[in-house]
Amino acid sequence: MPGISNKPLSADDWAVACKHLARKDRVMRRLVPLYAREMLRREADGFALLMRSVVWQQLSETSARQLWKRLMAVPGATTPKGLLALSDEAAKAMRLPQRKLGYLRDLAAWFVQEPKDALSWVHMDDDAVIEQLMAQRGLARWGAEMFLLFHLGRPNVLAIDDAALLQGISDHYFSGEAVSRSDAREVAQAWQPWASVAAWLIWRSQNAMPLGQDAD
Repeated sequence: MPGISNKPLSADDWAVACKHLARKDRVMRRLVPLYAREMLRREADGFALLMRSVVWQQLSETSARQLWKRLMAVPGATTPKGLLALSDEAAKAMRLPQRKLGYLRDLAAWFVQEPKDALSWVHMDDDAVIEQLMAQRGLARWGAEMFLLFHLGRPNVLAIDDAALLQGISDHYFSGEAVSRSDAREVAQAWQPWASVAAWLIWRSQNAMPLGQDAD
């Protein structure tokens, strides 16, 4: 059986997490009443979520949203087989960078060769999932952490490379001063074992959900 940290967040877990965070952390004590009624929403389509992480990497929020909108407009383009069928000409027309197209095709081929759903990772801990995903060309740690959070619903993911999360920690804990990753990790010690919930509350407070989720 998978350990508790491998299981997706349930509504009961969410309630327990919010109470724990409000008790342990002064900022969470303020954010929980404001944002905790809406629970972190899991994405059912793991492939599309990984696609989004590749699209978002190294692009501005505006550019990533626009590119994703163009991809969504092509029937089937956000499925493994549909992405593999996307021609170079169609990709160029939607201004999909050639390097990203290569990464996305590799990802699609992996999913076609080894079909996957959320149960494929249920017996793997967070580090093992991250390691497997990062072995795929074009997938960075940030994208793997987004997958853990928003597809698998893992409860204790600290996406330390997420710029919006770092900015939120800066604003809420350091009066807007720049923070290092070590600063963020120190703050997040109080969030254990519910770092995913705390991160979600920070994102909501900043109106800065990752991967354009607030635009769906």
